[in-house]
Amino acid sequence: MRAVSQDSFGDPTVLHAVEVPVPALLPSEVLVRVHATGVNPVDAMVRSGAFAMLGQPPFVLGWDVSGVVEETVPGVTRFEVGDEVYGMPFFPRAGNAYAEYVAVPSRQLARKPAAIDHDHAAALPLAGLTAWQALVDAAGVSEGDKILIHAGGGGVGHLAVQIAKARGAHVVATASAAKHDFVLGLGADEVIDYRAVDITEAIKGMDVVLDTVGGAVGRQSIEVLRPGGLLLTIVDRMDRELRAATIDAGRRFAGITVEPDYVGLEALAALVDAGKLRPYVEHAIPLDDAAKAHELIESGRTQGKIVLTL
Repeated sequence: MRAVSQDSFGDPTVLHAVEVPVPALLPSEVLVRVHATGVNPVDAMVRSGAFAMLGQPPFVLGWDVSGVVEETVPGVTRFEVGDEVYGMPFFPRAGNAYAEYVAVPSRQLARKPAAIDHDHAAALPLAGLTAWQALVDAAGVSEGDKILIHAGGGGVGHLAVQIAKARGAHVVATASAAKHDFVLGLGADEVIDYRAVDITEAIKGMDVVLDTVGGAVGRQSIEVLRPGGLLLTIVDRMDRELRAATIDAGRRFAGITVEPDYVGLEALAALVDAGKLRPYVEHAIPLDDAAKAHELIESGRTQGKIVLTL
């Protein structure tokens, strides 16, 4: 089968097409013929060596998958050959999703939302589960909560805005001026230009802040929370100083690491099919042009998601 691999760490040009064997199935797994796979910032960090969680190359990147079940093994009861599925296999271990086929434990998959195609479904698992596990599982966001979502036009942010609105929250988002209309169109109640406004002066009394940016943004976010409010971070989750500063200020702290979760995937699919959640795909790029996708995601100007198509 065709896949995209790399033999060394480096810039996007290290990515290249290869021919590798179709993966053999282990007990509990299904073989998925991939129609599209999502590209996430973590992919670029692993490729470059900045976050070497897969060890030394060679390896195949990618975790977001949407496709069709090609084969199952005896004992798998959740899916049959021909079912359309999506998921985020094995994260943070190698998911091998930049490929024509992937072998996936059946309980790391869910049925693809019927309302969207494979390109849009592939944009949903990693970013969508990150937002869901932060806002729903960790924060328990509900009707009337006041939520600040940083980078509301980004991969995680644009889904988080919609999830929070679907749960009845009042959503404030930060975004560059060029993305304001996009983020308002997602349902945000207010959008703040983080480049033009000091958020510590413009925003107060938030119940929850979701930090998808890191660095100084996390520390600024402490000041916009009400006493007892919750700072969620998907970037600086292991920052002990940030955690201590948050707690010392009388707020709560939670670092979020996304995990495979078919229950969350099913919940996301239900929101999509109910018309309450729509992943936005800015670029759909052929698998063999994965280097171009990495260049785009490293530009920091992406709106929504990028996917690779097969």
